[in-house]
This record gives sequence, C-alpha cells and structure tokens, in this order.
Amino acid sequence: MGYISDLRKYVGTQPLIMAGACVLVFNEEGQLLLQKRTDSLDWGTLGGALELGESLEEAAARELYEEAGLRAGSFRFITLLSGKDMYYKYPHGDEIYNVMAVYEALDVTGTPSIQDDEGLELRYFSIDRRIDGINPYAEMTLRKAGYIKSGWA
Repeated sequence: MGYISDLRKYVGTQPLIMAGACVLVFNEEGQLLLQKRTDSLDWGTLGGALELGESLEEAAARELYEEAGLRAGSFRFITLLSGKDMYYKYPHGDEIYNVMAVYEALDVTGTPSIQDDEGLELRYFSIDRRIDGINPYAEMTLRKAGYIKSGWA
C-alpha cells in the first residue's frame, strides 16, 4: 500500500491534504494522453500522491510508469495548484484537498500501456475541443494549467 492508504486506516474518509503530481503527455500531433479511470469510468490525467521521502519529480516519474508504462527524459514544471477548488471526493467516499504540481513529460519513451488497476484504457485526445467523458477534476486542472480556455466547446 502507500502513505495515503496507511493514513486512511486512522482517519477514514475525512478530508486530507494530499501532495502529488499530475503528468501531461503529448504526442507528436499535440494530443494529450488520458486514462479511463476504473473508479469513475471517465477520462482523467495521469498522476498521483507523493510517497514518503519522494520528490514531486520522482512522483511524476513513478506515476507515469505505473499508470502508462512510459518514461520521460525530463519534466517541465507548469504550475502548482492548491486551494478550496482542489477538493475532490472519490466515488468510494475518500475526500482530499490536493496540492498538485503539474508537469509536462518531455522526451517520452515507451508505448502507452495499462500497468496498474487505476486505468481501463489509455488514449490520446485533441484538447482544442471538449473531450466527451472527461473527468470534471481533470478538466479543471487543464483549465487552471492554461491548456484549455473558458469557451472550450
């Protein structure tokens, strides 16, 4: 298990502050890689929580490999997101307030493939128009990071 799972044994589903990394992977056509999530059955970004002693960049690299089987030569820091609108309630009831570093993965190698039980499918999407079935939290993250505009249609 992980750090957050261990904490949940003591605090149940009540809100936690969770530090983590979001990893954006773009292909040569500028399309964004998203995963169809097992918990909500919608399309979300790659990423997850820090483990004890891990840097944000190390978390980004680990999550990129765990969720998509990919490696990055480097990461470009995009933004840090926090605050009341970074609240998320998982379908199973756990609540968090994210402090999330958003990174773009550069010099990516490998072929996208599901490596864990968090994703059902991986697919590249054009972000110049609304993505059917996108997770509202992923949409907000992309908007706050400046990748989509308010008039996204």
